[in-house]
Amino acid sequence: MAPRTTYVCDQCGSVQPKWAGQCPDCQAWNSLTEQLQPALKSRAGGFAGTRSAQVEDLAAVPADRAPRQSSGLAELDRVLGGGIVAGSVVLIGGDPGIGKSTLLLQVLVAQARTA
Repeated sequence: MAPRTTYVCDQCGSVQPKWAGQCPDCQAWNSLTEQLQPALKSRAGGFAGTRSAQVEDLAAVPADRAPRQSSGLAELDRVLGGGIVAGSVVLIGGDPGIGKSTLLLQVLVAQARTA
């Protein structure tokens, strides 16, 4: 990240994000001086804090590599490749009124019954 510029009041020491003619804290005139703050290092190791991974050929990844949990609906499990993978995201799409919410409510009911 680039260094940030802040403005510090010579009279009271308050820090402001932008220059003003008068300090908003102590009301001293022309007392804000520019200071460069050092760039902060990000603690994230990549996108969304994840570490980078090696690219793998999809054909080389075994299908049983991730444990799957049954959704409670056999046809949905079939479409999802055997069930829901923990931590995965599944996009359910379709026209309005097609039954997306109903399908997901049925999955929740089935999950509640097995819990």
